[in-house]
Order: sequence, then C-alpha cells, then structure tokens
Amino acid sequence: MNEYFLQNERLGISTPNLQLEWDQYSEETQQSILLHWEKIRGRIPDRIAELEEIINRKQAQLSDEADFARSCELNSEIAELASIINDLWLWYRTNQDVTEKMHQ
Repeated sequence: MNEYFLQNERLGISTPNLQLEWDQYSEETQQSILLHWEKIRGRIPDRIAELEEIINRKQAQLSDEADFARSCELNSEIAELASIINDLWLWYRTNQDVTEKMHQ
C-alpha cells in the first residue's frame, strides 16, 4: 500500500497519494486502498487526542509563563497544533463518504 499512501509528517498519518483517476484502478485495488484508508482513518481520533494532550500541557505552561517571548512561542506552538487537529478532522470527515461507499 506504500505506493498509494505517503506519510505526512505534519499530520502524523499516511494520506492518499493516488497517481491515477479512481476508476482507473481495478476493483480489487480500490478495495485494498479503501481498507487501508479505513485503518488509517480509524486512528485519526487517537492522533487528535494525543495532540490535544500536548495542547493542554502547553496551555498549562503558558498560564505560568512570565517571559513574554516564551509566551509567544507557546501560543504559536498551540496554534500550529490546533491547525493540525483541524486538518486531521478535515481528512476524517471528507473521506467519510468514501468509507461509507466501501460498506455498501
């Protein structure tokens, strides 16, 4: 399946990397891709929970931080983590219809 997915370091998951139009893949290949994606998709909520824990730790640090420069760094890190979470939810929801088609 490595030929159909690429590891996205920012998101911490593999994302689809299809070189052909969906209909150009055999039905067997489509099913394999969908099964693999379903496994990845199923781990997205866990990945989001991990990132939320990191955000919570950084927010706790921020509430005790007296140094303005460090506060700005923490805010920036929190914003980036929140952006990653948003992107993960987009992947999770956008591809939900594909997953539903797989089960029909």
